[in-house]
Amino acid sequence: MAETEKGEKGGKGVNVSAGKLAINMQKRLTRAQEKVMQKLGKADETRDTAFEEGVSNFNKQMVEGAKLQKDLKAYLLAVKTMHEASKRLQDCLAEMYEPDWFGKEEVDSIAEDTDMLWIDFHQKLVDSAIINLDSYMAQFPEIKNRIAKRDRKLVDFDSARHHVASLQKGKKKDEVKIAKPVTILEKAAPGWAQGMIAAHQVAQTNLSRNQAEEELGRAQKVFEELNVELQDELPTLWNSRVGLYVTTFQSMAGVTEKFHKEMGKLSQNLNDVMGKLEDQRNINEAASNHNTESDTIPKSPPKLGASGAAEDNAVTNGASDSGDLPPGVLYKVKALHDYAATDGDELEMKSGEVVFVVPFDAPDEQDEGWLLGVKESHWLANKNLSARGVFPENFTQRC
Repeated sequence: MAETEKGEKGGKGVNVSAGKLAINMQKRLTRAQEKVMQKLGKADETRDTAFEEGVSNFNKQMVEGAKLQKDLKAYLLAVKTMHEASKRLQDCLAEMYEPDWFGKEEVDSIAEDTDMLWIDFHQKLVDSAIINLDSYMAQFPEIKNRIAKRDRKLVDFDSARHHVASLQKGKKKDEVKIAKPVTILEKAAPGWAQGMIAAHQVAQTNLSRNQAEEELGRAQKVFEELNVELQDELPTLWNSRVGLYVTTFQSMAGVTEKFHKEMGKLSQNLNDVMGKLEDQRNINEAASNHNTESDTIPKSPPKLGASGAAEDNAVTNGASDSGDLPPGVLYKVKALHDYAATDGDELEMKSGEVVFVVPFDAPDEQDEGWLLGVKESHWLANKNLSARGVFPENFTQRC
């Protein structure tokens, strides 16, 4: 029994589905036929210029919004890529930065703050731009479907209108046919029966006309409801795009400005740390060079022999090895490096300067590795050898 009831219900469901399918197919065929007749010019088409302009604006607005949405997401992807590249670069610096270098803790802190700033920048762009734009674009598919439905209902309305018009046009012809029976049944029927047949035909014609008019009324009502709703919504939607653009780009501009301002501070901090690290390197290098020079300069002076003869005749004999040197000058040397005097009796030199070497007044005062001299520039200006000073021999080369 139960199986019989299920079978009956199943059969009814199949019949209902088949019936709906047949109705839908009939509607599609009717619409297709109507569209063909309109394109061939055999049937007029209801037109609404203002609405068509609204649909054109809607399609343009939807395309522009989709492009903005696509480009904005590409921009966010680029921001994320830049964040990842910045993080790798900061991590690389932190790994290379030795613990004893100046500002190790500051460099680690700057790297951490930079990473957090990028994360905050990306999230604020999503909150201020992407979410609003996604909500804005979400309304287009539903409205697009209703526009398509409104177009279908307009075709149904035109088809019903043309059907009623054709019935009204054929009304007189039908009345003539009814007034003048031509069928065999009408001719064979007695006079009293012919009146009944004519009345039946009039009733059938009136029924078809009434059904067509009812169908026209229903089609017109459905179409006008959709049409009125869309006529109100489309202009409002079209005007809303300005507000969206203003909100989106103002928010992005504010977020971006704040991001670059904070990033500029971090960059300046990193630049300061690098500058101090360079100073540290210069100080260490100078100290290392000073220690090297101190180790290479002898401290004990050469001593004269028992006979009073100098071990180095170039220093004690007072004779010049060149005839073009001023009297009392042993030879001349050229400074290879800058030398800054650290005592009052020392001679300060710049790299490239020429110095005349003269003998010490008291040879036992000469320290080994040090010479006594006068700058050539002083001799040329003053023609005397009074501005004397000692200097390290290893800073010069004979010329």
